[in-house]
Amino acid sequence: MSTTLSDAIILDPTQRTFPPFDLNRLLSSVFEPTQGCRVCILVDLDDPAADTKDFAFLDNPDYAIQRNAHQHFYLGLKDGVMAELGMTGGELYAHKMTHGSNLDLPDEVWDTQGKQLSFEKDIYPSYDIILHIGTFSATAPLTALAKIHGFRGATMHGLNDIILSSGLAVNYDEVSADAESIRKAMDKADEVEIDFALEDGRVLTAWLGLGGQNAQKSHGLCRGTTPDIANLPAGEVYFVPEDAHGEFPMKYEDGTLGILTVKDRNIQKSTLIQGSQETIDTHNARLLDDPMTGTLGELGFGTQILPVSGADIQDEKVLGTCHLATGRDDHLGGDIMPNMFKKHENSTHDDILFAPHKTPNFNISEVRMKRGDQQEIIIQDFKPTPYILAALKGEL
Repeated sequence: MSTTLSDAIILDPTQRTFPPFDLNRLLSSVFEPTQGCRVCILVDLDDPAADTKDFAFLDNPDYAIQRNAHQHFYLGLKDGVMAELGMTGGELYAHKMTHGSNLDLPDEVWDTQGKQLSFEKDIYPSYDIILHIGTFSATAPLTALAKIHGFRGATMHGLNDIILSSGLAVNYDEVSADAESIRKAMDKADEVEIDFALEDGRVLTAWLGLGGQNAQKSHGLCRGTTPDIANLPAGEVYFVPEDAHGEFPMKYEDGTLGILTVKDRNIQKSTLIQGSQETIDTHNARLLDDPMTGTLGELGFGTQILPVSGADIQDEKVLGTCHLATGRDDHLGGDIMPNMFKKHENSTHDDILFAPHKTPNFNISEVRMKRGDQQEIIIQDFKPTPYILAALKGEL
């Protein structure tokens, strides 16, 4: 039974206490063993040639994430953690910001003396553990590169104070155990249906065909010598859809609400509910120009009890939420590769999170899983059902 969640399973994150963030504990639990490993930190900047030298980016208020990387990871390593864990290195490098989730990284990178280097020649072959802490996720490209160059690592985009004090302060052995409990409860699912209740009384249903595939987990442990990348904070069970159809709502960045129509795993069009028709038209034009941008590449479910951080990287890991993602899924074992998109800048992996704080205009009234003759309700009204709670308590 999980030690993270009690017999009563406290679902309110405000009632859960977290230990202080401890870099030693985080790195040793995620990467054990660390003895003899050479480590570095990567950040993304708009003008790395100018802003990396002598840590000039620290004076820019727009780089709160990168300043957290410097304060809590770079200085933490230099101030004793690296020596305690038997690691070497500790350098910080910066690359040009991609401005897209999981886009391939440029080869150019700069050190804190202002020298331009090459990722392929100078960084990837030279380090055993690479920590990427930036504005945009680099999980997909680094996962592919780790397999080529043999390094391990972690991506922590969107790092903020709430994540530091909760999602990165937890015991990752416990996170892994909870994720495994839910993974087993959903493993080899044939299909999942999600009902979305809108404010006007309509209910939209999205059906996702999973083909009995093995459920996968993002659990935060990246141990041993096998090349791999952990996406932190972790705590997720996910699938790569084989098929999908139906409808689901979408809340755009400007607050516009639309209904997305899906057929054959692809978003066909968006229809306005409320907000800006121009936003809807822009999305539809993108779908027509490069249809791969509307291909569903992931279905994920959170497995942790965590506070809302305002960053999807943590908030999609909250138990009772789920998310879909469009675009590349090769890092998840899927078949959507960057070279399948019409434009390089379109080859992103973009999560669409459904959570009370993120999408208050509609409710996930029910999520149903079918596995052979077994049918189970997984989520009701953004809350885990008795079936999932039983799995977490080791009762299945």
